Amino acid sequence: MRKVNVIGTSGTGKTTFAIALAERLGCPVIHMDALFWKPGWTESEDEEFFAKLEQVLCCDRWVLDGNYSRSQPVKWQDVDTIIWLDFSFTRTFVQALKRAIGRIWMQEELWPDTGNRESLRLLFSRHSIILWTLRMYPKNKKRYANLMNDPQYAHITFVRLQSPSECRTYIESARTD
Repeated sequence: MRKVNVIGTSGTGKTTFAIALAERLGCPVIHMDALFWKPGWTESEDEEFFAKLEQVLCCDRWVLDGNYSRSQPVKWQDVDTIIWLDFSFTRTFVQALKRAIGRIWMQEELWPDTGNRESLRLLFSRHSIILWTLRMYPKNKKRYANLMNDPQYAHITFVRLQSPSECRTYIESARTD
């Protein structure tokens, strides 16, 4: 396992898992949101985003944290393992809500040098991470299950983890090739 993409619906704990796995493997962790989001909640154009992604993925080993399905041709070009965090809807939703409230309370900057912070106004807007989680959970569940069974990706090892205890066990046993 040398090039890993951690995927899952917002709120599953992709970032926490990716950091722990990268630490265990002794390789860098790359956060797709940090590559995508610019100051003022401005989205990167695909050309710019993909160029940044290609640049950071050129090293020999990494753990990539994030979905962005339109980036699959770039990020999965050399990936050997995809880990899908597939927790229950209730757990995912509660975790997303707790995380959003915690970030609002702490006024935590989400990605360095962006100034982007969650707010109550954002939480109750059409751009809410909570609404995103509600809308994307069933779609992602179906999409990721289909990807696991797609012959186009037969050369990639897919791992589906469905609980925090499975995640801990996986990290404890993880090794590089």
